[in-house]
Amino acid sequence: MTNQTISVVNTGAFESVTTQTWSNGRHAVRCVKVIQETWDVKTWCFMAEQPVMFFFKPGQFVTLELEIDGEQVFRSYTISSSPSVPYSFSITVKRVPGGRVSNWLHDNMSEGMELAVHGPVGQFNCIDYPSDRVLFLSGGVGITPVMSMARWYFDTNADVDMVFVHSARTPRDIIFQRDLENMAARIANFKLNLVCERYESGQNWGGYRGFFNRPMLEMMAPDFMEREVYCCGPTPYMNAVRNMLQEAGFDMARYHEESFGATPEPVKEQAQQDAEQAAEVAEAIPRSDLLQVFFASTGKSVQIAPGETVHAAAAKLGLHIPKACGMGICGTCKVKRLEGEVEMAHNGGITDEDVEEGYILSCCSVPTGDVVVEY
Repeated sequence: MTNQTISVVNTGAFESVTTQTWSNGRHAVRCVKVIQETWDVKTWCFMAEQPVMFFFKPGQFVTLELEIDGEQVFRSYTISSSPSVPYSFSITVKRVPGGRVSNWLHDNMSEGMELAVHGPVGQFNCIDYPSDRVLFLSGGVGITPVMSMARWYFDTNADVDMVFVHSARTPRDIIFQRDLENMAARIANFKLNLVCERYESGQNWGGYRGFFNRPMLEMMAPDFMEREVYCCGPTPYMNAVRNMLQEAGFDMARYHEESFGATPEPVKEQAQQDAEQAAEVAEAIPRSDLLQVFFASTGKSVQIAPGETVHAAAAKLGLHIPKACGMGICGTCKVKRLEGEVEMAHNGGITDEDVEEGYILSCCSVPTGDVVVEY
């Protein structure tokens, strides 16, 4: 291989940032963080290899495309993060005894793993039903969509009066407790109420105990009849809430709920079609069009499709090039290009002097031919 000239597109720091906006369809993402929320609940954070603004309506869900024991599996999960943090999104999943996908995620999904997601979709959201007073009701892991809504209102300083009521089995089962308490402590228009069915030996609990009921509701939100209600949780929980509101004479046109179950058939069918089309496109790429990226220090190489980044090539080999912003601003993923040509559309994260010396930002550098990198 002979040395070639690098082609650089410098848009200027924080100006015309090179990103795409999320739209419903099939998207390749990478797990960038795993958070242990409770003893049996984890959050997985995902980003695209090249910058994508993950805008969605708080409360919507995505469908994961996974391969488990050689079988293609689709499963839908609500997004628990807020679109106010646009360059990533998160799902939060409870390990369910006997749950094929939830157990696989807990045991296998780790930082650096790639997968495809489909979406975002879903009618359960707080954008389509605007209100200046809302009541969030959740049980167990059903907290995820209403947490996304609350985070959205909190982060955008929305003039919305929120009452948030979450029910859990025991104090150690309260998901997002610190985040909820932080919001309640920082703004006056967020009222938090936690209900635990019971507490176990050694646990301290001074909040509501038992099952959520009408007297609790009237104490927590005396004006609940005038609020937009969003409810999510296990089916028995939502049935109880629905009956409670109907008996009170609540206008059920202002009641919105999301249930956790199997992936809806229309969503599954569309995801299957998208996955098949993606596979056909991948198979249609002639081997002669594939590009080789060689990492000199480790002696590893990989073939990638046109349009993939140097960072993506490294990940395919299990090489971890540190990356923070993923959009060419921070400069964390800088590596030295020894041979070959790349197109680098960065956003100010590298100096002209570094470029002249052969350095590139791997997160936003797309090879235009075979490339050798010092890593």
